[in-house]
Amino acid sequence: MKKISFVTLGCKTNQFESAAMTEAARKEGYQVVSAGEAADICVINTCTVTARTDAESRRLIRKALRENPAARIVVTGCYAQIAAEEISTLPGVALIIGNTEKRDLPQLLRNLGEEQQIKVADISNIRETGPLLLETFAEHTRAFLQVQNGCDSRCSYCIVPHVRGPSRSVSLDDALEGIRTFARQGFQEVVLTGIHLGAFGLDLSPPTSLRELLSRAEKEMIVPRLRLGSLEPTEISAELIELIAHGQTLCPHLHIPLQSGDDGVLAAMNRPYTSGFFRELVDQLTTAAPDLCLGTDIIAGFPGETDEAFERGYHFLEELPFAYFHVFPFSPRQGTPAATMPDPVPPAVIKKRAEALRVLSVRKKDAYFERFLGRELVVLIQQKRKGGSLRGLSRNYLTVAIPGHTAPVNTEVKVRITGIDKDQLIGVVVR
Repeated sequence: MKKISFVTLGCKTNQFESAAMTEAARKEGYQVVSAGEAADICVINTCTVTARTDAESRRLIRKALRENPAARIVVTGCYAQIAAEEISTLPGVALIIGNTEKRDLPQLLRNLGEEQQIKVADISNIRETGPLLLETFAEHTRAFLQVQNGCDSRCSYCIVPHVRGPSRSVSLDDALEGIRTFARQGFQEVVLTGIHLGAFGLDLSPPTSLRELLSRAEKEMIVPRLRLGSLEPTEISAELIELIAHGQTLCPHLHIPLQSGDDGVLAAMNRPYTSGFFRELVDQLTTAAPDLCLGTDIIAGFPGETDEAFERGYHFLEELPFAYFHVFPFSPRQGTPAATMPDPVPPAVIKKRAEALRVLSVRKKDAYFERFLGRELVVLIQQKRKGGSLRGLSRNYLTVAIPGHTAPVNTEVKVRITGIDKDQLIGVVVR
């Protein structure tokens, strides 16, 4: 039995696709081993969102060869989609496949010869997404279900439309059946993911929507918990807010990329909203669901971001009830309009601004944590830890440690919060 390993960088969509490739490899008869262990095939599923992730992808390719000199190295993902020729010059790379070709991995491995092969289709011409092939999600208590791929937006800093192609959705019936499949396997939570998740269904004939998918899943009560991946601000409707506030399955947790709190920077980014629109949306969400966990993405040091623009954006973030930020120092991505924009921000200033935003994010997280002291939360147990403690996730995305209690993994328990320990809450099971 040949051995195969997988390493994954980047987003939840990549995680889903690595899980699908892992499952396909097992069905083909491969033994799946952990990265770093002896393997005949090493698959690196790459990311290309910034120049830094390109470098990390190259580092992991070299590391795989160093750890397994006799292995055949397979490179896929977004970096492979856009830079196949560049990757082909790296020693040891036997096969380079694009994002569309991931579903064909077993067949491509069967036909792998001595000569290096490049199988990367022009993804801009792809108009349909394949069926859901993932039947299990080994070693996780939460399952990730990809229901959409690609993006039609043209944010000036983003390479994703070039490496993921146009927006395309799985059919509504296939998406619902994907949730049912995970539910039959006992998963308590399914996370719906996509590159542009809010555009789900708009490309189908007849068109449908994410709201319709969630409403159908809620009506059937397919799974106890449904969680959404990242959603664009302009795609959160009043009906979706109603589902979050009053539905039984949709978790009160949203990740809504803001990118900047300054209107001038937002316009340069080609983001289709203003800070005022975003503020009003957050007000509607938190009025309807006061305990909502709200996360966002912020880019520090976008070209043309003056000190005054940064301060406006900083204070905007300070005023809104975020639970956390993901902070990204601006890194020019070749092939995007932002890479050649005037007035670049010096690297030292970018670093300083990113650090200030991260400090603010910690303050926001601490303030959000403190709101739950003395309260009860329903926690999905994810792991039993050494020393007899449990660890799990609340519906509103809070990690909770439970010392001195026992409960089966992948079950929900009610927990009273008694303390805070860095990035997690501490609690006791309520009998």
